[in-house]
Amino acid sequence: MTIDVLVVDDDELIRVGLRAIVDAQPDLRVVGEGADGAEVPPLVAKLRPRVVLMDVRMPAIDGIQATRRLLAASADPPRVLVVTTFANDEYVYEALRAGASGFLLKRARPAEVVEAIRVVAAGESLLFPAAIRQLVGAYGRRGGDRLDAARLTEREGEVLRLMAAGLSNPEIAARLVLGVETVKTHVGNVLAKLGVRDRTQAVIAAYESGFVVPAG
Repeated sequence: MTIDVLVVDDDELIRVGLRAIVDAQPDLRVVGEGADGAEVPPLVAKLRPRVVLMDVRMPAIDGIQATRRLLAASADPPRVLVVTTFANDEYVYEALRAGASGFLLKRARPAEVVEAIRVVAAGESLLFPAAIRQLVGAYGRRGGDRLDAARLTEREGEVLRLMAAGLSNPEIAARLVLGVETVKTHVGNVLAKLGVRDRTQAVIAAYESGFVVPAG
């Protein structure tokens, strides 16, 4: 099945480059382009992409606001991949908090762009543990009882810590000597209890609550 992609960036050269990378793959295609976050909701409603490549800094509506609006406007919104010049950027962190499934650097190699799209289209999060730790350390909002209120079981807590370390479900299963389906169930329970959409937001919640320490 072809993965439909919407490219949103105020720089036409970036849009052209991303379109060329995406359209070169037999299982990917760009179905539309936008130059500002304000264009995202109507374009998504019309084109129904599975993934949105979203510039984080745009002149009118930035990627943070656009991501929030997109997730609020649909019960089944597309996955958002933030595209940014700098990884250690507060805009990137706020976009992840808003619901983006991961981020890509504009200097990423074509193969990395393609793999990232496929990962988030499959419902996974694009996690870079070291980068997330740095972002939380620089911009995280510490405090709150989100994890306490979630009442995670001991096993769910173990799974969340391994998610924060960047382990995939099969890797978590191997570490905890569990079946992959069992791990998927635990991950689903963690997301539901925290009230978040995917692993990225769960990991951020774990860091901001102090459940996982960024420097650790």
